[in-house]
Amino acid sequence: MFQLFIEGDRHAGALRWGAMSSKVLAFITRALPDFIRDHRSFKQLWIAAVIVFSLTAGYMLRFDLVIPSAEANHLKLAIGIALITKMTVFYFLGSDRGWWRFVGIDDVLRIFAANIAASMLFMLVTAIVVGRNFPRSVYVIDVLLCFLATCAARFSVRLYHEKVLPELSARNRAKGLLIYGAGAAGLNLIRELRSIPNTKYRIIGFLDDDARKEHATLMGVPVLGRGRDAAKIVDRYRNRRVSVDEIIIALPSASGRQVSEALANCRASGVPCKTIPSFGELLAGKVRLSQIREIAVENLLGREPVNLQLERIRESIMGHSVMVTGAGGSIGSELCRQLVLFQPKCLVALDQAESELFKIDMELAESPRSVTVCPVIGDIRNYDRLESVVRQFGVTSIYHAAAYKHVPMMENNLIEAVNNNVLGLYNLAQIAVRNSVTSFVLISSDKAVNPTNIMGLTKRVAELVVSSMPTSGRGSTTRFVSVRFGNVLGSNGSVVPIFKAQIASGGPVTITHPEMRRYFMTTPEAVQLVLQASTMGKGSEIFVLDMGEPVRILDLARNMIRLSGHEPDVEIPIRVVGLRPGEKLYEEISAASDQVRPTCHDKIMIFCGRTLPHQVLEKWIADLRRLVAQRDDSAVLAHMLEIVPEYQPSNKWRIALEMNQVKAAAANQACFSNQIAV
Repeated sequence: MFQLFIEGDRHAGALRWGAMSSKVLAFITRALPDFIRDHRSFKQLWIAAVIVFSLTAGYMLRFDLVIPSAEANHLKLAIGIALITKMTVFYFLGSDRGWWRFVGIDDVLRIFAANIAASMLFMLVTAIVVGRNFPRSVYVIDVLLCFLATCAARFSVRLYHEKVLPELSARNRAKGLLIYGAGAAGLNLIRELRSIPNTKYRIIGFLDDDARKEHATLMGVPVLGRGRDAAKIVDRYRNRRVSVDEIIIALPSASGRQVSEALANCRASGVPCKTIPSFGELLAGKVRLSQIREIAVENLLGREPVNLQLERIRESIMGHSVMVTGAGGSIGSELCRQLVLFQPKCLVALDQAESELFKIDMELAESPRSVTVCPVIGDIRNYDRLESVVRQFGVTSIYHAAAYKHVPMMENNLIEAVNNNVLGLYNLAQIAVRNSVTSFVLISSDKAVNPTNIMGLTKRVAELVVSSMPTSGRGSTTRFVSVRFGNVLGSNGSVVPIFKAQIASGGPVTITHPEMRRYFMTTPEAVQLVLQASTMGKGSEIFVLDMGEPVRILDLARNMIRLSGHEPDVEIPIRVVGLRPGEKLYEEISAASDQVRPTCHDKIMIFCGRTLPHQVLEKWIADLRRLVAQRDDSAVLAHMLEIVPEYQPSNKWRIALEMNQVKAAAANQACFSNQIAV
């Protein structure tokens, strides 16, 4: 501990004296050119000094630095003549006017002309007064030295203002920096920061939880202590008038728990903290290590990078026509971004939302990869439009991400949810079979497991539709698979952007229940696993992505408030508003009846549940179309319960189902009475 104190004191002293010397040097060098600029008499004095210096140096060079006594009187007389003649010429030509800090080529030409004119007058007067005894070579040396010295005086002022002063100012404004993590990432960060000219950081030291690194010095930077010592170290340097302005967490491979602990240590010190990109982003080439940024909620999840079987994905996409439905949405747009990396022959981006489709089209147009992107406005409920698009572009793979997904909204719009999420899907599945599309991937949701809301119910029905379609070897060449995952961070309508907006407005942040938990993953990770699963299916499978551990929404809200620089329940209140209709406290990945099978990828599993015979499905869909056309909500819901009996309706829909049963019983009784009467 004593050694740590001594090393910290020595390091703090060096930083303090370095800062003090920089300030003194900046004051002196700033004051001198200001005095020269503002006082013309000082400039004239400076020119006079240059005249004396150049003539004396010319004499010394002429006589090998030893001036004979006989020539000393000539030198004194020549200096007097030079001061009178040259100062007069420089005065009338305005050599002492203007701002020296803005000197340029035109000024150099004027200085050269003034020196030639002054030297000519000096030579004429000297020849008359001194005669032929004055060394003629001194004239040449004098004019050269005088020209160079007068130019150097002006350019030194410009050099100071353009180079020296900005560097001194930047050094004084540089942020005192602690690096949390003395591993490879921390060392690489130091190398890159040192390679950046005029960097805005002044590196003070490391924090590291590895006891073996305590008191060590890495690349000239001391390891000052562990993460939990951050508050003590910051206070120690503050007492020595060396400020610690920022802590950068250089732990790109840390787990969510480790990042949360590091964030807590940084917050205890009262110093803002940032982070560097994760190893997954670095390996993907998306960012450089020196791109320091604010800590995002994704860092707290600590998700491991996804290892993709790139060759299998490339074989299924390269040179083929691929279609993404819902291309303007969160998942659909990320699918488009990642699909173009595998060089498809054509990427058909289909969506009914014109503005969102326009955005992703403009983004993909700026991609350096030469992929033909065809934005198509279309509705999956329009069978004829869908079929014409698939035929026109020769689509061989379909990624179906178009769906209504907002739980509260779908609770109040059952017919539209069924029309889009079920009948629209069935349209596309039929078209895929009729046009021999090679693969069809449905993007599903964990809300399809034991659904308690209309959105989850429609997704479960969609899974049953896809798994019941004829597969390769049964009269079809299309492989139908579903991919099921949980909440995607930052997607449209998800909790993260809602929390961000509530925090930005000063709160309160609203949660539905303090014990609500959800599975989360990032959008790129979800799409990467979708692409991987699309190459693994043989037909009718439901692939489930490894979502890690569920996150408590209350903890997520508190962490997001802390990341924004506020204190939860103090500066930003958190309000519990109660569960909304159809919401669960805990989401499930699989039902109890599902059989789980591993795959060749450690983050993807196959769930094998019940399926429907295709003939039964066709009749069921026909009846569903008829009921939807009648706009009978309770009858549609009762019809869907026939194939998803595990659905647990909210109070609103439970009452509607009971009313439908009463209505159906009354209709059966009336029919029976009519038969008896006949």
